[in-house]
Amino acid sequence: MQTTMWRATSVAILSIALINLGFMSSVQASIVDTSSLMTTSRGADLASVRAQLDRADVRQQMSKLGVDAASIDTRVASLSDQELHRLAQDMQKAPAGGDGVLAVLGIVFLVLLVLELTGVIDIFKRR
Repeated sequence: MQTTMWRATSVAILSIALINLGFMSSVQASIVDTSSLMTTSRGADLASVRAQLDRADVRQQMSKLGVDAASIDTRVASLSDQELHRLAQDMQKAPAGGDGVLAVLGIVFLVLLVLELTGVIDIFKRR
């Protein structure tokens, strides 16, 4: 009984594996030049940076710090292509409200507290 069940399962798995071999897709490779990889242009990077800087909360924070919005626009326009691309990438990757370390610590504390209250673990020793 055990052998026939094992044998039937093995045959089923091997049959599915063989059927899936027929559905493999082919891949074509070719040489890629640098110009095709450089999809971002100065205009796209400049639009991305200006969209971030034109937000009301950013303008308000800049005015609190004493930074003139017109000087920011002229400085961004005077950046080289590489600097502008790096700035656009950094602004896209930057966290919105900080790095989130406190949020992670808070979530870990809440999970530990729930596990303690349900009796799964005993971190906070009761006397």
